[in-house]
Amino acid sequence: MPITKVFKNGNSQAVRIPADLAFDRTDMEVEIVRVGDELRIRPVPRRLDRVMEKFSGFSEEFLADGRGDNLETERDSL
Repeated sequence: MPITKVFKNGNSQAVRIPADLAFDRTDMEVEIVRVGDELRIRPVPRRLDRVMEKFSGFSEEFLADGRGDNLETERDSL
């Protein structure tokens, strides 16, 4: 089990996450839950409430000619 340090960052307390436990991305929000004397850190699930705002950023010409030849390849059965 890795051991790390707690430190002050401004008025907040922070903890270093060792590289082998780090999240793959740094552009996400996490939530922290206290369970007894443990702190659990987990990614906040992505919400779709701003999806239409993101779609509005596409131009009128985006995919105007369709998606092209998107033939599905045959898959191995499970």
